[in-house]
Amino acid sequence: MTGKGIDVKRVGMLGVGSMGSMMSLLLAELGVEVFYYDPSDKNMDTLEQQSKDMKLNDKVHRTGGYDEVCKNLETPEQPKVFMFSTPHGEPADKCVEALKPNLKRGDIIIDCGNEHWANTERRQKDLDPQGIHYVGCGVSGGYQSARHGPSMSPGGSPEALEKVMPFLETMAARDKQGRPCVVPVGPGGSGHYVKMVHNGIEQGMMSVIAEVWMLLTGGLGLSHAEVSDVFKSWNSSGPLHDCFLVDIGVGIERAKGGRGEREVEDVRDKVTQDVTEEEGTGIWTCEQAVMLHVPASSLLSAHLFRCASSDAARRMKNRESAAGAGAVKPRPLSVMGEGESKKQAFVERLHTATYFCFLACFAQGLDIIRSKDRREGWGLDYASLLQLWRGGCIIQADHITDLLDGMYRRPDHDPDDVMSNPEVARELAAHYSSAKEVVLRAVEADLFLPALSQTLEWYKYDTSTHLPTQFMEAQLDYFGQHMFDTKDDPLRGPKRGKHHYEWEPAAGVSEK
Repeated sequence: MTGKGIDVKRVGMLGVGSMGSMMSLLLAELGVEVFYYDPSDKNMDTLEQQSKDMKLNDKVHRTGGYDEVCKNLETPEQPKVFMFSTPHGEPADKCVEALKPNLKRGDIIIDCGNEHWANTERRQKDLDPQGIHYVGCGVSGGYQSARHGPSMSPGGSPEALEKVMPFLETMAARDKQGRPCVVPVGPGGSGHYVKMVHNGIEQGMMSVIAEVWMLLTGGLGLSHAEVSDVFKSWNSSGPLHDCFLVDIGVGIERAKGGRGEREVEDVRDKVTQDVTEEEGTGIWTCEQAVMLHVPASSLLSAHLFRCASSDAARRMKNRESAAGAGAVKPRPLSVMGEGESKKQAFVERLHTATYFCFLACFAQGLDIIRSKDRREGWGLDYASLLQLWRGGCIIQADHITDLLDGMYRRPDHDPDDVMSNPEVARELAAHYSSAKEVVLRAVEADLFLPALSQTLEWYKYDTSTHLPTQFMEAQLDYFGQHMFDTKDDPLRGPKRGKHHYEWEPAAGVSEK
C-alpha cells in the first residue's frame, strides 16, 4: 500500500510497560516524538529514566493524563495517532472512553496489545461512524524486538491500513532480505486474530523444545554446555536453521547467575501467565480450535501442560499422594547403539522429531486461521501472512516459512488443509519415524512429552482411514440414534450419516 500513508511525527503511547516503553524508545530513535501516559507511576518513572539514560528525553515526553496526550498531538500536519500497549479487555476500553472527548474525524488508534479480536471489532464498529480509525495490530517478538523492531500484524479498514502502513513499515523488524515484517493482514479483527494464533503456535513450539531440552539433559545426561552446542548446531543448519526458539535456547543454556551457576537451574518448573490471565491468546487459540473443529492437538496439549505446571504446590501434594508404586520417576533414556555414538544418533533423532513437531504446529495454526477466514470472509493472503513470521517474532523458523511459502504460491495448493499438500506431507512422512522413536523411548523412561506425543498421535489419526471412532459412532447410534455412514456410502466430509440400526429396542417399564 502506497500513496496515501500519513507522515507520522508524533504519537501518543498509552501503556508503557515492557512493550510500550520499548516501542516508545524505538520510535524516538526513528525521529518520532512520543507523548506517553500510564496509570502506573512506576512504569512512567522507568521510561522517564530510560529515555534520559539513552539521551532520548527530548523525544520521549511524560504527560499527566489522556487530555495532555491529546493536546500535544493536536497539529495541522497530521491526525492524532495513538498506540495502545495495554492489557486486553477493560483497560483498553477505558483508554478508548478517556480519549473520546478529544477524538476527531481521521484520528487513528493502533492497538498493539494482545487483544481479543472480537473486542477489536466491537471498538471499530463503535468508532467508525465518527470517522475514527481503529487498527488492531498484533505485535510479536517480546520486549527485545519491541526495542529494535517487532513483527506487526495490523487489521482494519482498507483506508486505515493504507494510512498506517508506511509508519508501521518504518518501525517493523526486517527479514534477511531487508523486507519489513509487517503486511496489511485484512479487515476487522483479523490482525489480532492472526497474532493470537501466532501465540498458539508459539505455545506448541515452546512445549516441544522444552520437552526436547529435558530429554537431552535428564534423558541423555548432556551438560548445559553440551545442550547449548546442540541448539547452536541446529540453529546454524538443517531444517531448524534460523529458528528463534532454538536460538534463544543457546543463550539460556549458557547464562550464569550471580552464584556462577546456570541460571536455568534456579527457574521453577511452572508457567503461570495463562492461569493468571495476564495473557489470553493461548486460551483463545484453543477455544477457536475447538469451536472451529480443527484438530490442533499439539497446541491444545501444550496449553494444558502449561496449565498443569502452573500450580507447583498442587503437583507436590499430588506427588505425595501418589508416593509408592504409583509415583512417576523419570529415568535415563535407553537408546539403541554403542557408547557416545548412540547418544549422537539419538540427538539427531531429536533434531528431526523437533522439526516434525514444529511443522505440525504451523500446519495446525494455519488451519485454524483458514477456518476462521472462511467463516468471516476476510479473504486473507497466506503467502503474504508468512512475511510476518520471517523476523522479529517468536515463531520465526526460516526453513518452515520457506516451505510453506512455496506451498501457498503453488496455484493448485489446498488452502483448507495444510497437511494434504505434498510439500508438507512429504516432510512429515519423512520424519515420522524419528518422532515415533523419540516418543517410544521417552515413554519407557517416564519422561514428559505432552506436545511431542500428541503431535505423533495427530499425524497418525489425521492420515488414517480406520479409526476406533468406528466403534464410538456405533455407540452414539445405539443410545442416541445419531445415525452413521456405512462403508458402502461415498466418502464425504463431516455430514450426518443416513443410517440407523435398532441395536436394542426401547422398552417401557411394563416390558422389562
